[in-house]
Amino acid sequence: MNRMEVHPIGRIECEDDEFRIVLSPEYAPALRGLEGYSHVQVIWWFDRTEGTGDLIERKPYVKGPDELGVFATRSPMRPNPIAVSSVDIAYVDEAAATVGLYHIDACPGSPVLDLKPYTPSIDRIESPSVPEWCAHWPKSYEESGDFDWEAEFNF
Repeated sequence: MNRMEVHPIGRIECEDDEFRIVLSPEYAPALRGLEGYSHVQVIWWFDRTEGTGDLIERKPYVKGPDELGVFATRSPMRPNPIAVSSVDIAYVDEAAATVGLYHIDACPGSPVLDLKPYTPSIDRIESPSVPEWCAHWPKSYEESGDFDWEAEFNF
């Protein structure tokens, strides 16, 4: 297998409940045009995990099955600790190499690997199916804000 290198482009910051992505200055021009999008997909590194975890997760969800393969979970313990979060853009400041966010499920300081604009024609699945044990979860990102996610996870 070929050797791979990953180079973070920035990091997550959070101050006074204000989330933002702060890019390394050389990536500032890459933000041009992002301000026209309402959402962005943030690819970031789960840098607070220890080890890669097991391929089988034991009861990761309260209402889920006793065992799930790690690829059927959102667990941070993965062969490669890569995360993807779709988030609302609050603002884009190319001069400051910053993207303001309303929220993200990453920790402050987490490395950002890439940004991709959310485009419904490519990213939205109109009628996805999920296992019955998680069918009660919100049907959209917008509905999930008031959902008690802490009651769902065992990790």
